[in-house]
Amino acid sequence: MKVPDNNRQELTAVYRYSRAELLRILRIVPRQLQTWEKAGLVTASEEYSFFDLVQIKKVRDLCAQRVRPAVIRQSLEAMQKQVAGMENPLLEAGAYSYHQNQGGRRVAFRHQGRLLEPIAGQFMFDFSSEEKKVVTSPPRTGPELVVTDVADLFARGIMLEENPSTQSEAITAYLKVLEMDPIHAAAHINLGTLYYNRQEYSLAEKHYRSAIQIDPRYALAYFDLGNVLDETGRVEEAIDTYKTAIQLAPTYADAHYNIALAYEKIREPRKALQHWRAYVKLDTTGPWTVHAKHQIQRILQGDSLKLVHSRKAN
Repeated sequence: MKVPDNNRQELTAVYRYSRAELLRILRIVPRQLQTWEKAGLVTASEEYSFFDLVQIKKVRDLCAQRVRPAVIRQSLEAMQKQVAGMENPLLEAGAYSYHQNQGGRRVAFRHQGRLLEPIAGQFMFDFSSEEKKVVTSPPRTGPELVVTDVADLFARGIMLEENPSTQSEAITAYLKVLEMDPIHAAAHINLGTLYYNRQEYSLAEKHYRSAIQIDPRYALAYFDLGNVLDETGRVEEAIDTYKTAIQLAPTYADAHYNIALAYEKIREPRKALQHWRAYVKLDTTGPWTVHAKHQIQRILQGDSLKLVHSRKAN
């Protein structure tokens, strides 16, 4: 089953941070932000969403590890080409810095459980001891952020979620968000994903269904719910749920991939075929495309053999 590393790109941001608040929360100075804006890493604005905040935090941490802004930009563009449909690699894939011989520090991404260096287009083995995942901030000398509202608390949850050692704290933060704002669909999605990764499927399902109840047009919530249903053996119900995700977002490549897998499970390869074909049109070069193309070839060859046997019988 194909499960995105990070689903945040499809969430609708409601709360906004001012430029001054962003500088305060991330402990950066205006000149740093201006440099990243000129490099095309950050869109110049006077207000920012949760996800802008998380993206800028990752840019800050990569720069703190001596990765040049131009290299970050080049890596992001290459990653978007390597994985069709990926709009924002800093939010959708885990970012790492590593040292390339005679090439300075570069960026690699963990996507679908594998490490990819996008500029070279190569998968990588485990990092050496000096390579660092961008999950923590540089040492701070000032006081920690004091959470005063839902916006700050949700953003704090996102940051805690990045590091496996603090994901329990992220769950606590998201539950507190829901206490303060019971119809916060994004908090339900993030909680569902944390519980899903822990294989606590009943809790994951509960939060995904809550997100759908809050926002019935939330394609990501249907996709995630479909994954839970599939994992727990309710394959036909999962198919119906994936169908809804595709109806809401026809170019949702991962939903096409997973519904194709589900049809294969219930031995309906012809129905799977249309979704394998849709997937390879949407993701032409990604690492999962090879499997999808193989499945297309296998199904078509199976149909050819059936046709040959039928003619011989006549």
